[in-house]
Amino acid sequence: MSYETIIYEKKGQIGYLTLNRPQVDNAINAQMAKELADVCQRINQDEEVSVVIFMADGDNFSSGCDPQEREAAGEASAAIASVERVVIAAINGDALGEGLELVLGCDIRVASEGARFCFPHTSYGLIPGAGGTQRLPRLVGKGKALEMILTAEPIDAQEAFRTGLVNKVVPSERLLQEAEEMAKRIIPRGPIALRYAKEAVNKGLDLTLEQGLRLEADLYFLIQTTEDRMEGIRAFLEKGSPQFKGG
Repeated sequence: MSYETIIYEKKGQIGYLTLNRPQVDNAINAQMAKELADVCQRINQDEEVSVVIFMADGDNFSSGCDPQEREAAGEASAAIASVERVVIAAINGDALGEGLELVLGCDIRVASEGARFCFPHTSYGLIPGAGGTQRLPRLVGKGKALEMILTAEPIDAQEAFRTGLVNKVVPSERLLQEAEEMAKRIIPRGPIALRYAKEAVNKGLDLTLEQGLRLEADLYFLIQTTEDRMEGIRAFLEKGSPQFKGG
């Protein structure tokens, strides 16, 4: 299926999802939100995909959205956050406003050295409205999140790395390569284990410790009943590499 505002292609077990409105710095609009929702649903139904690399064409990842497109931006962020596979954001250039909210919905973030991150909303008398006030402090802590949101000032890639907003910073020419190398380290792991681990961490952040431990125990019990678990045991005993099938 072809799209107007995004590009999606699959190579082996990696899905490549690219924002494709470089002429407007990949600003989010209703069409993009609709297409992201569609492709993310497709990804969740595709058992062949283990990891998604989320990137953007052009000089910047995303400049955010126009004021009249804020509802669409929320739908776009929700779509990215709904992906059950591991999502690695490869961030080139600026990720501003709703563009940063897209990044926050990913699991792992790799940034180019020239990347910048900003929530400019208070400059316009607004607040982030597509998950920014909730996801950012969960990554960087309350103090840094409030500083970014209240001052509306951008931070560079190194500051983003220091505060935990991104996992790694690399030269721009190595951005995709680094994301692919990270994806290839994840792909051999058990696909069910990857999904359950992601679910345990993401849902556990919204629970008390006791509730989170119960969720973890439930998921751990479920994974014991899978064929992949038996394959992992077999490979361990035979000192070989497991051949997981996602069952």
